[in-house]
Amino acid sequence: MNRVLVLALNPSIDAEWRVNDVLWEEKNNVLSENRWAGGKGINVARWLNHLCCKTKLLLPLGGSTGDELAAYLQKEKLPAQIIPLCQATRVNVIVTTKRGRQMRFNPLGPELSVRETNAVLRRVKQELSRNCLLILTGSLPRGVAVSAYQKLIQIAHRLGVKTLLDCDGAAFAAAIKARPFLVKPNEHELAQWFGKPLQTESEILHAARKLSGAMQGWVLVSRGGKRSWLVNVSEDVEIHATPPRVKPRNTVGAGDALLAAVANQIVLGSSPSDWLRCGLETGTAATQLQAGKLPVKSD
Repeated sequence: MNRVLVLALNPSIDAEWRVNDVLWEEKNNVLSENRWAGGKGINVARWLNHLCCKTKLLLPLGGSTGDELAAYLQKEKLPAQIIPLCQATRVNVIVTTKRGRQMRFNPLGPELSVRETNAVLRRVKQELSRNCLLILTGSLPRGVAVSAYQKLIQIAHRLGVKTLLDCDGAAFAAAIKARPFLVKPNEHELAQWFGKPLQTESEILHAARKLSGAMQGWVLVSRGGKRSWLVNVSEDVEIHATPPRVKPRNTVGAGDALLAAVANQIVLGSSPSDWLRCGLETGTAATQLQAGKLPVKSD
């Protein structure tokens, strides 16, 4: 089945506050607030759905904010399976100034019990055989073991399901040992895994090769408006492309849009160069939109 399963373990409501400027130790008036279903997994599923790719979103939700988020998903007609939690879903705050600069504040979110964690993982296992691709993206919530993504990738391997991974830190280091099909670190995340700063493009490419060799898979290094790389040492492939030059209106979710477009191209059986090209074009398109919004179909 050509359906993609997206796991959003630590979803959120995103709340954007518009302000004239940020003044330290002074009162800052919020001129407007916009709220929507956010978090990396939801953003990826939203763009996949927009790109007409069959998608199933799996996510744990709790409290009144969880109910609010579920209502947003229903309004968007985004297919989702919800696992109930005792603790409330988090609300991420994005402060956007009149000049377009942004500050982001992300709470840690709910702490999952052993029972709740097992319920989520059990549901993933049940759904996997009905999908061709599994996307694991975002931070792990409190209470969930660092090895959670690693174990899910191993299960996906046994079922012949390809896995795309977008996370960082200890969860990333553990997960790549299970050899996902593709990972999408940015420069900071790649440097974090590599163990030292990456100051030149040649150093970035060297680290990407090392990562690809370690996991025996594809590494897509996203770099905002700069040249991005798609590397696979086993396939002897190194592709680069630069996204279209635009003035960003918003950067929230651009990397998620990129990953969704790459996943869609993989499902369609396109070439790796098309993965990268379509990914960068879609990520760039996301920067031209209000956070949480999608372009009209004609665009």
